[in-house]
Amino acid sequence: MTIRHHLNDDLLIGYASGNLSEGWSLAVATHLAMCSACRKNLAVAEAAGGVLLEAIEPVGGDERSWEALKSRLLSEPTPPIKPKVQPPSALIPEPLRSYLGADLADLKWRRVGTAHQILIKTEDRETQVRLLRIPAGKPVPEHSHGGRELTVVLTGAFHDEIDQFGPGDIEDADGSLTHQPVANAEADCICLAVTDAPLKFTSRLVRLVQPFLGI
Repeated sequence: MTIRHHLNDDLLIGYASGNLSEGWSLAVATHLAMCSACRKNLAVAEAAGGVLLEAIEPVGGDERSWEALKSRLLSEPTPPIKPKVQPPSALIPEPLRSYLGADLADLKWRRVGTAHQILIKTEDRETQVRLLRIPAGKPVPEHSHGGRELTVVLTGAFHDEIDQFGPGDIEDADGSLTHQPVANAEADCICLAVTDAPLKFTSRLVRLVQPFLGI
């Protein structure tokens, strides 16, 4: 498996520092479980962060500092979801598999237009997380994005106006991209998709039914 599409620096740095919301963190952790190159880059980012922390000069504080620190800790983002390297036989890597609560063959899909999806529950109000299955050789409706979308391919592959994306690849899309992903003809494409805003479909018909599809 050759992975050609990797994490952008802002995602790696945000993940290493614990500043990503749960949805983005899950997408990053899923890619990291499949991509040894990005795991090496993450180690570099974490080491750089450690050096910067050690270089900070301590400063004195008043007797209210402990209460202020406790308040800050409670308001800080949750720590990054820790990736686990995917075993060669696993189709859905951890930690995503634990979120789904089932193996690939046991998942309960819901049809949404030409594709199928499973909404994944998180405590994150910033993003929406879903597992998508695009039938072999079929497209999803052409669309752009109201915000950011991370798509991690788990099995199969798809292509769009940008490139070809196979297992482990991650596509990082925003409002500047209008595309129509099409699953390769050889097999269904199953991928994890995380968004922070509704998609913007070109088709008026799809826009009319979009509230019912939940996308």
